[in-house]
Amino acid sequence: MEDHREALRKIITTLAVKNEEIQSFIYSLKQMLLNVEANSTKVQEDLEEEFQSLLSMLEELKEGMLMKIKQDRASRTYELQNQLSACTRALESSEELLEMANHTLQAADSEDFLQAAKQIKDSVTMAPAFRLSLKAKVSDNMSHLMVDFAQERQMLQGLTFLPVPSTPMIDLAESLVADNCVTLVWRMPDEDSKIDHYVLEYRRTNFEGPPRLKEDQPWMVVEGIRHTEYTLTGLKFDMKYMNFRVKACNKAVAGEFSEPVTLETPVPVLVCLGHCLPVSVFLCLSGFSHLCTSLVCPAPAFMFRLDASTSHQNLRVDDLAVEWDAMGGKVQDIKAREKDGKGRTASPVNSPARGTPSPKRMSSGRGGRDRFTAESYTVLGVAYRSLGRFEQLGKTSASWCLHVNNWLQVSFTAKHANKVKVLDAPVPDCLGVHCDFHQGLLSFYNARTKQLLHTFKAKFTQPLLPAFTVWCGSFHVTTGLQVPSSVRCLQKRGSATSSSNTSLS
Repeated sequence: MEDHREALRKIITTLAVKNEEIQSFIYSLKQMLLNVEANSTKVQEDLEEEFQSLLSMLEELKEGMLMKIKQDRASRTYELQNQLSACTRALESSEELLEMANHTLQAADSEDFLQAAKQIKDSVTMAPAFRLSLKAKVSDNMSHLMVDFAQERQMLQGLTFLPVPSTPMIDLAESLVADNCVTLVWRMPDEDSKIDHYVLEYRRTNFEGPPRLKEDQPWMVVEGIRHTEYTLTGLKFDMKYMNFRVKACNKAVAGEFSEPVTLETPVPVLVCLGHCLPVSVFLCLSGFSHLCTSLVCPAPAFMFRLDASTSHQNLRVDDLAVEWDAMGGKVQDIKAREKDGKGRTASPVNSPARGTPSPKRMSSGRGGRDRFTAESYTVLGVAYRSLGRFEQLGKTSASWCLHVNNWLQVSFTAKHANKVKVLDAPVPDCLGVHCDFHQGLLSFYNARTKQLLHTFKAKFTQPLLPAFTVWCGSFHVTTGLQVPSSVRCLQKRGSATSSSNTSLS
């Protein structure tokens, strides 16, 4: 009976939750109806206002052009009328002279003829008809005031409403989470050349699967994306998952958001790297459970520091850089003998003490017991210290490494538990290390070409740590690991007690 009662309670609870979701959905539908009415009214008003503005501009243009035509017509009319009056007067004068000349030709008296002919000659020479320019001062063609609206008419006739863009589809197979970055890739179901940009929204969540209606975290917005992919950089994965959605926009309107997707953003384990390098390299580390696109993190959220107090005396350690110093150990030995009064006869000219050793080779509060000795030229950078100070990396069951030997001829091998596998690949100058602690996979990559060099498979029973061996060379370490919550706790605890975790920064 009690079991049935409990089952009924669960059903009722599920039904209540479903009812609440339906109520929220009904409210959303009603709100969308109101928004459709309001938005359509606003769009209609904006359209009428835009066309009215366009008509006003055309009216102003029309008035200006009509005024110009009237002014040009009045100017030309005035000039032509003046010319017409002058020509009329000249014609009247010429007709009078012609009549006078004809009358003179009929005269019989020679003396009167000569006098009249001379008078006519002088009058004809000074007649207005001979001083007039018989070319119109203005033309009757006013085509320069004509306007061709063919292009504008074609544009107006070609005006159409831009359709609402289709909804993008997020491609989870192409999307990537790595190196404090998330690269999201999407595609359009139909080709649309009118799309101007995309809008991406994301938020952090602790829930797997589709986003929930009531979510505490707000959506963060990224606008103006021109391509169908975007990379968020410099993230801090303080929650296990992230929701994403994207929409397409043209010049007029935005489409609907895509179905939200959830990507897992796992926080890395405390320490999950192990490595040995006896040559000069630039080392890039990645600690996430997805292989990153670029093993170099441009904006690391957290930087591990190398622990100089554990290094061999022949290594010069500076935070994330290590350099071989052949005289380092001898300098320390001479100083120790001089302190005991045994090395006073050493020649000041030939003494290696003339060199200036790095102060970071000096013993720290833990003393010399943590230093690697003998042939193990090693330095540690994190917390786990069970590796013996006389042991070499790759020769024990608790260490894994890639080994490069430049002596006589170059050899490139993978080592673990004193077992060696020769690698058929060129020695990279930039090496990436990736560890999936829970899956028991430790992989080494060429960080330039992203080529997989070797993968160790093991069942890790303890936290791992970076460990490096360098001889006659140097290297530099870059890491983009985020500070896990467990590390924060250890750091706070280590600030009060000088534990082995004080090397973390």
